[in-house]
Amino acid sequence: MEAPDKRTALNRMKTVATGLLVVSAGLFALAKSHHDAGAWAWLAAFSEAAMVGALADWFAVVALFRRPLGLPIPHTAILPANKARVADNLAAFVRDKFLGTDALVDNVVSFDPAQRLASWLSEPRNAALLGEKAIAATGQMLELIDDDHVKSVLYATLRSRAERFDLAGGVGSLFATLTADNRHQRLLDEGLGELAAWLERPEIQKTLADKIVQIAGDEYPTLIGALGFVGLKAEDLGFKFAGGLVRGAGAWLADIAANPEHERRQAFDRAVARFIERLQSDPSFKQRIDDQKRAWLERPELREYVNGLWDDFTTWLREDIARPDSTLRAKIVSAAASFARTLGDDPVLRASINTHMHEAMRDVAPELSARIARHISTTVREWDDQTLVRDVELNIGRDLQFIRVNGTIVGGLVGLLIHAVSLAIG
Repeated sequence: MEAPDKRTALNRMKTVATGLLVVSAGLFALAKSHHDAGAWAWLAAFSEAAMVGALADWFAVVALFRRPLGLPIPHTAILPANKARVADNLAAFVRDKFLGTDALVDNVVSFDPAQRLASWLSEPRNAALLGEKAIAATGQMLELIDDDHVKSVLYATLRSRAERFDLAGGVGSLFATLTADNRHQRLLDEGLGELAAWLERPEIQKTLADKIVQIAGDEYPTLIGALGFVGLKAEDLGFKFAGGLVRGAGAWLADIAANPEHERRQAFDRAVARFIERLQSDPSFKQRIDDQKRAWLERPELREYVNGLWDDFTTWLREDIARPDSTLRAKIVSAAASFARTLGDDPVLRASINTHMHEAMRDVAPELSARIARHISTTVREWDDQTLVRDVELNIGRDLQFIRVNGTIVGGLVGLLIHAVSLAIG
C-alpha cells in the first residue's frame, strides 16, 4: 500500500475510534439527563465505562508515538524516547529470526539454485538475454578502461613474470624432455634425410659449382686460365667437383643414418648433453642467458608489441560487439545453452554446485546478517524523531486504532457487567 493510501486508512480509523468516543459521551449525557431512571441506568453504566476504555486506549496509543496533549507525562513518547534501544532490538530481531545462518542455508537448499539456473538458461530467450547483457557490459567496460594504463599494466606484468622466469632452467628442462628416450636421435635422422635431399637438388648443385669456380678463380686465377689451353671449361670442372662433393656428402650422411653407433651420433649426444648440463647447472652460462633475456625485455619493440596486441584486441572487440551477428554474442549464447544442457543432464554437477553454494552461504551468512543488522540499527538511529514516528504510525497505526475501538466496546460491556453485579449485591 502506498503512503497516501496508508495515511487515508489511518485517518479513517482514527475518525471511527474518535467517533465511538463521542457517541459514548453523548449517550452518557443522555442517560444522565434522565437521572439514571430505569433502563437509562444501564445506558449510563455502559457509556461511562466505554468512555473510560476509549480514553485509556487513546492515551496508550498516543503515548507510544508522542506525549498526549503535549503534557510531560513520564513514560510517554515511548518510541522516539527509546529510539536507540528500539533500533538495536529491531536489528537483533531481524538478524536472529530472519537472517540466521541455518535459515539462510535452508533457503538455499530449498531453492535448488543449480536446477533453477539450468532451467533458466535452457530458455533460448534467456540465453539471448545473457548474451545481450554481456555485450552491453563489455561495451561499457571498454568505455571506462584507460587504454594507456592497461597497456602499462600488461607490459609491467609481462616483464615481471619474464624477469622471474628461469629461462635457462626452463630451456634445459625442455631439452631434457625432448632428448629423453633418444628422441633427439630421431630428430637427427630427420635432419640428415632433409640435408641429403637438399644436396641432391640441381639448383643447389649449380650453386655449389658456381661457388667452386668463383673461389678457384679468386684463389688460383693462373690455374683456371690454363684450363682453356688443355680444352677444359671451368664450369664443367666446377660441376664435376660439386657432384663429387654431393656424392661424398651423401654417402657420409647415409653412413651416419645407418649406423646407430656412428662417431658423429655420439658426438651429437655429447654436445646435446653438455648443452643441457650447462643450461641447468652452469651459473655463468645461466647468467649470460639471463642477461640476454633482460636486454630483450628492455627493447622498445617489446612494449610496442604489447601495445599493438591490446589495440588489436580492443579494436576487434569494439567492431564485433557493434555487429548484429557478433561472434562474442553468439559464443556466449552457445556456451550458456551448452552449460544449461550439461547442468540439466548431470545430477552430480548440480549437486556439486548446490553444495558449494551451501558452503559459501554458510561462510558468508554470519557476516552478512551482522552487516544487515548494523545497517538496520544505524539507519533507525539516524532517523529524526518525526520521521520515525510518521513511518511507524503509517505502517501499524491503523491497526492500533482498532485497540481504541475494542477498548470502547469492551469497556462498555464491562460497565454493564459491573452495573449488573452492583444491582445483584445491592
